[in-house]
Amino acid sequence: MRRETGPVRPGWQQKVAEQGMVFGTPGRGKGGAPRSYWDESVHYVFDMDEVLSMEADAELLHSMCLEAVDHVVTTERYKDFALPDWTWEGVAASWKRSDPHLYGRFDLRYDGSSPAKLLEYNADTPTTLLEASILQWHWLQDAHPDDDQWNSLHEKLVERWAAIAATMPGSEVHFTWSSADTSGEDHVTTAYLQETAAEAGLDTVGLAIEDLGWDSALDRFVDLAESPIAALVKLYPWEWILSDEFGRHAVRSLPETAWVEPLWKTLLSNKALLAVLWEMYPGHPNLLPAYLNDPGLLTEYVRKPILGREGANISIVSPGSEVQTGGVYGAEGYVYQLFDPLPEFDGFRPALGAWIVGDDSAGLGIRETTGLVTDDGAAFVPHRIIG
Repeated sequence: MRRETGPVRPGWQQKVAEQGMVFGTPGRGKGGAPRSYWDESVHYVFDMDEVLSMEADAELLHSMCLEAVDHVVTTERYKDFALPDWTWEGVAASWKRSDPHLYGRFDLRYDGSSPAKLLEYNADTPTTLLEASILQWHWLQDAHPDDDQWNSLHEKLVERWAAIAATMPGSEVHFTWSSADTSGEDHVTTAYLQETAAEAGLDTVGLAIEDLGWDSALDRFVDLAESPIAALVKLYPWEWILSDEFGRHAVRSLPETAWVEPLWKTLLSNKALLAVLWEMYPGHPNLLPAYLNDPGLLTEYVRKPILGREGANISIVSPGSEVQTGGVYGAEGYVYQLFDPLPEFDGFRPALGAWIVGDDSAGLGIRETTGLVTDDGAAFVPHRIIG
């Protein structure tokens, strides 16, 4: 594993815009200088053995996470996940029905020499999908056509939609995003998911989640045409949905309305999962020690709000220093994870995003920062595989 620099493609801005990257919130480089969010002036290089190892690690971690969900449901440990008590029965029923799931992204620490370590699992509303699937693949074809890439995302998403379609109550699927996201990232991600579903033969409709209606007579969600919604894809966190009356309708609508991602993924997208995994698999080479509510015997740790996002409300405690980020999370509780800083390459720290589609490993995306926390200032950089 190494970081390389190289020339950018002429007209790259137009190329990535034509491929769907229509948002361009700047990242941050050294000293806080503005940096293009999509940055192809650098990339990471892996050999095939490294990728095969990470691929196996990702699939193993995913299977362990599913075992952890089963454990939480069986032992009814919902309080550890700050889930409202009125949701518990619905979460358990969703899991026991095997409500179908689509995709997720593991954030991993990897330095090319030791096993990949799980930092967290973005299993409910993962983004950077278009970048990992489409943008970096076209970059590879243009810049390094003789090399390979860990990237079967598009094909596997189409295959997964075909499998999910067989379980859905109808052939029409509504794809929703929040109009409150001013960056446009959620809309781009949803539009790409909609494209893969259409390629699989599903009938798709796009609308903002704020435009969903509730027909009390039908006891169903409806769209702007007042048509009942049979299946709904959301890029909106379950914990936000469950925080108001909308969430009660959502839980009541199951399984007549199929939700993707399913309700049981509230357990996978919650950082309390990290502590449960360490309880179930203590000492596992792909895990970092993690504990709920207090650091235990850890003297160096990262304190993460169990429902936090975008690197908000993170505290890093290590000898001689403490790093804190601001935000609005934390009232729901914290998990304490051993501090194992991301490796440094040329002054930058890459967080590796290993994608899962269905239950299979599907690709890699890399975001890098200059700091210890991968936040909304991270830039996305491509990768290639040699030999």
